[in-house]
Formats: sequence, C-alpha cells, structure tokens
Amino acid sequence: MSYAVRLHPQVDRFLRKCEKGLGRRIRRKLRMVAEEPHIYLERLSGQDFYKLRVGDYRALIDVDEGRKTVFVRYIDHRKRVYQRHP
Repeated sequence: MSYAVRLHPQVDRFLRKCEKGLGRRIRRKLRMVAEEPHIYLERLSGQDFYKLRVGDYRALIDVDEGRKTVFVRYIDHRKRVYQRHP
C-alpha cells in the first residue's frame, strides 16, 4: 500500500533550487519511501521522527500510519541537518 508524500514548503523550495541531479535523486528516493517507508527510513534515537539518507544529504521525516502519510519536514547537508533540527 502506497503512502502519500507531503513536503514542507522549505523542502519544496530546497528541491526546486538545488542541483538537478540531487533533486532527481531525492525525489526518486521519496517515491521509493512512499511505497515502503519502513525499508528506507531509520528512526532517530530519542526522537519521534525518521531520517532518510540520500548521499551526503538527510531528510527528517514524520510518518503517520493512520493517514498513510509521509511528511518531509526538513532536508539539508548531513553536517547541518542535526544541528538545526535536533
């Protein structure tokens, strides 16, 4: 069963402005997550959300099992993503 993928406005802006190749890789990975989220996502220890790895970039994601929704709340380089959103 497929999940709906929703993007935070900052994530949508990031994907529009980033390099084409990176944007395609992230969108492809998000389509894969929509099909089977628990295969590709890793729960962050001590947190209520998951991370998705795409090269040197990380996406912080909420999964709503009841509504079958994956909400991408933030994407950034791995050096910065955990500092800005603990």
